[in-house]
Amino acid sequence: MTISIIIPAYNEAASIGKLVQYLRQHCGDTLNEIIVSDGGSSDETMKLAQAAGAIALLSPQKGRGAQMNYGASLASGDILYFVHADVFPPESFAADIVKAVQKGYDFGRYIMKFDTKKWYLRFNEFFTRFDWFVCYGGDQTLFIKKSLFGSSGGFRSDMRIMENFEFTKRLRQQKVRYRILKKGALISDRKYDKNSWWQVQRANYTIVKMYKRGASQDDMVNKYREMLDYR
Repeated sequence: MTISIIIPAYNEAASIGKLVQYLRQHCGDTLNEIIVSDGGSSDETMKLAQAAGAIALLSPQKGRGAQMNYGASLASGDILYFVHADVFPPESFAADIVKAVQKGYDFGRYIMKFDTKKWYLRFNEFFTRFDWFVCYGGDQTLFIKKSLFGSSGGFRSDMRIMENFEFTKRLRQQKVRYRILKKGALISDRKYDKNSWWQVQRANYTIVKMYKRGASQDDMVNKYREMLDYR
């Protein structure tokens, strides 16, 4: 059983090389390939990804959902593992994922762990152990059998925000077996460098409400940018 790792990226030169090296180091014999699906970076993201051992490809369409779909379309592993460019899964991720699939789970994720000394972010970490819609974001990484990803239609390529929430909810409604691995994927706290905890929670809450009310992608993206100073 092999794993194809897919990383959607855009201007991630600061972290992409280190992440690819880390994933290659800890995946062992189960690694099929690491595909970095780039959204048109203006920095050296693709060059550094290739130098670290990944296959770096320019996605025909920018947007995390479209970029992940493009990477998945070229992957050849039995399991697809989607990892954001600023997230480091536990060292045991390959063994954890293969074990979960062998036990009959079709897809799943880790819980969240912030790379920070900010004590108040432990509150966010705690709640990601629950199977709640608000915990369906991509920061916890996502593994899925390739066959299921194909039959599901993948991520919605027209979505630039909330794509992971929509995808996970859609699969949960199909009653496929879902596993939350109780180890922490290490996530950057860079969003909190220029924004307070309350600002980030308020922005997240607002976007979830807008999504549930059927707001457009443009409206949600613009509102998020309006509420937070982030990238």
